[in-house]
Amino acid sequence: MENRIEEISRLLHQAGETHHQVFAFSDGDDPDWASWYSDWLVNHSPLVEALGSQPVRSELTYMLVGLDKEFNRTRSGQRWEEFYATKLQEHFAPSK
Repeated sequence: MENRIEEISRLLHQAGETHHQVFAFSDGDDPDWASWYSDWLVNHSPLVEALGSQPVRSELTYMLVGLDKEFNRTRSGQRWEEFYATKLQEHFAPSK
């Protein structure tokens, strides 16, 4: 499971870097960032393999918005990518 979280964290970081490049003209400002991230993660990255399941883009968007609020509220001390990756893995883990 630790390897999955590391891979998801890496993909989130890559999404963030790509988003920053795409939105460089607005200094990274994008009020709809979560939609962009979820589209990129679902359609342009190996997130499905990392999670072990196929997330629905709208559910992933919803999760990203909620995780952003939770991360900013709790200030956990973790890097945001690790915090999100752990929560996304828990949420989207394949049922046994």
